[in-house]
Amino acid sequence: MNEQHIHMIVRGMVQGVGFRYFVYQRAVRLGLKGFVRNLPDGNVEVEVSGSRSLVEELIQMVKVGTRASSVTDVQIQIINSDLNFTSFDIK
Repeated sequence: MNEQHIHMIVRGMVQGVGFRYFVYQRAVRLGLKGFVRNLPDGNVEVEVSGSRSLVEELIQMVKVGTRASSVTDVQIQIINSDLNFTSFDIK
């Protein structure tokens, strides 16, 4: 399996609109590991690892967001990490 580890910063109206829970649900459904959390600047941070195709699927969902959110930018960085997440969590 081709594993990938991604770090994302999601900008826009993404706090207070159920965005973290949306990302959590999608990531768990896809079997991905990592976390999602709000940042003090109003953005949302996502770190995710798993199969490259499933990570790409989550990225596309994040770019669309929820009806209540408005994603204006997604900064994506592929990282090499020794972190082994055991689940996907909301922080």
